[in-house]
Amino acid sequence: MIAYLSGRLVFKDPTYVIIDVGGIGYEVKISLQTYSKIKDEEQIRLLTFLQIKEDAHTLYGFKEEAEKRLFLLLISINGVGPGTGLMILSSLNTEEIEHAILSGDVATIQHVKGIGVKTAQRIILELKDKVGKGTSESGSSPLGFLKSSNKTRDEALQALITLGFPKAVAEKNIAMVLKKTPGEISLEDLIKASLKTP
Repeated sequence: MIAYLSGRLVFKDPTYVIIDVGGIGYEVKISLQTYSKIKDEEQIRLLTFLQIKEDAHTLYGFKEEAEKRLFLLLISINGVGPGTGLMILSSLNTEEIEHAILSGDVATIQHVKGIGVKTAQRIILELKDKVGKGTSESGSSPLGFLKSSNKTRDEALQALITLGFPKAVAEKNIAMVLKKTPGEISLEDLIKASLKTP
């Protein structure tokens, strides 16, 4: 997996950029959020997500970690692919998306091109807990899903899925372990305990 690209910005368009890394030009799809943050930088560093399909390898780029994390959450939902995820991030900024999810604002999410009522409801239903954890307890973090406990949970979920667990089973196992564990738990311990959960 390509975690990030760092190189010379050769071309910039509202939907994609070309970055020269050691003489190789990488085409990276971006959202309008990232486009507006790039400005006219000569040297650029983008966090990336690589989608591999039979007919194409597509790179998606993000200027900030918060946007990439939200993108990964969005595409984890059935019916939301990378193209739709990028469309949502281009239509609304990260804070607006989080606010819409937390407040159950189906209409705001549905205003995004290509998002129907059912998909908007699914986004809210499946991401409310992941986005909203900790925001009421600590107002200092505007993006609740960036709290370390949720980061650990997301990393553990990805690890279990990579190991072959169905997403629903992995989420259930992690939730059971977290329920039984008071306080913080390390990523390694969370994965180990989740593997043992029946």
